[in-house]
Amino acid sequence: MKGHRNLLVTADSSPGVLREGLRVAEEENCWLTVLKVVPTYEGDIDLTGVRNVRQVLTSDRAGEWRTWQRKLREEAAARVRVEQGELSDTINRVAEEEGCDLIIMGVKKRAGFLRRLFEGNLVHKVARDAPCSVMVVDA
Repeated sequence: MKGHRNLLVTADSSPGVLREGLRVAEEENCWLTVLKVVPTYEGDIDLTGVRNVRQVLTSDRAGEWRTWQRKLREEAAARVRVEQGELSDTINRVAEEEGCDLIIMGVKKRAGFLRRLFEGNLVHKVARDAPCSVMVVDA
């Protein structure tokens, strides 16, 4: 697997996927774009009283995402993007915008049947419409 210039790693707070992206980027000396997709907000912000919507939309369970952002900035030539939208469409849109030639995604091997079914469906949707190759790793 040589010759990649720009990788896109989908971040679901899974250390395995991000580690693999960092490994490939270092091995091939290429750019890394890390993408976190959050659901589109469909509500009335005025009624919620939320002042920092971006912070609410990008918050995660234990600050894992913020930890990975710091690590990526320190260790790699990486861009970090947070986008709203439907997962597969957003992943493929960003891959095209960034000129990526490889998308790296994760699937949990030890997940239950339904989780494997839905994650596999996401991988299939992304791979079917991707503007580049897709690598699936154990998350």
